[in-house]
Amino acid sequence: MQCIDSLQPLTSMQPRHRLRLRATARLAVICTLCLLFSMGSSGCREVKGFPSGAITITVKPGDTGNCAISPCRVLFEMPAGTADYQLLGNQVDFGRYPAGKRVNLGNFYEPITIEVVGAEVPKTYVYIPVDW
Repeated sequence: MQCIDSLQPLTSMQPRHRLRLRATARLAVICTLCLLFSMGSSGCREVKGFPSGAITITVKPGDTGNCAISPCRVLFEMPAGTADYQLLGNQVDFGRYPAGKRVNLGNFYEPITIEVVGAEVPKTYVYIPVDW
């Protein structure tokens, strides 16, 4: 009889314990969602000069960007000016593009360094995960 009496308080606590766990789990989910929403709405996920993207990324001279998956479509903001500029990507000629325009450089599976020939602007780096 003593064994049964000593187990009764434990069994009576289980429902309350489960309710506390469920309430704690619900609170954790709500807090996580609020945190993600506040980060997204305040612009925390992208810092000036360090753009990021999942499938597409837009970069400009001097940026160091990060793409989440490969392939990644890279859009490049050409520097201001009146002439056309030649673009090099990983030392390969991408062609000439008009100043001040956004150009689609294509989809990439590996990291890329973009250089604007003839303009006094810093190189641009885009990091893309490499799937082996």
